[in-house]
Amino acid sequence: MARLSSLALAALALAACAAGPALEIRDALSGGVYGRWPLAENGEFAVEFVHSVNQSPVRESFRVKQGTIWPAAARFTSFGAGMQSDLEEGQTLSRDGEALVLSGPNRPFRELNYIVGTVSDHVLYINGETLSLRELCGRNAHITFGVNP
Repeated sequence: MARLSSLALAALALAACAAGPALEIRDALSGGVYGRWPLAENGEFAVEFVHSVNQSPVRESFRVKQGTIWPAAARFTSFGAGMQSDLEEGQTLSRDGEALVLSGPNRPFRELNYIVGTVSDHVLYINGETLSLRELCGRNAHITFGVNP
């Protein structure tokens, strides 16, 4: 079977995204699109990074419902500045080995904003893929995650 060119693969990915909802990463300042990934209703993705203040890993998981982004869980190893320490109504805090897991109902977001790390990378987990956001967007990029129908 012949290998597909990068252009052909990109066209297939865009066609797949056009068929249904997709998670999109844009440059928060210019609006330019870094990438789109198909994501079905109740589909999940996660962003992992090293917290800039307490220098511990954090993995934030999200679920897409009705075109909005809902927090599913935050997994981290230590409390500290910038980390949620009070539970909101309906949230739970549990242990999973060495990690703390904060989960439960929370408010939805139309968009999520991140600044891609300069020292440590931000990593996107989606549809079985692991993507470096530094490689995709660049260090210190101000990015926005959103769901397009």
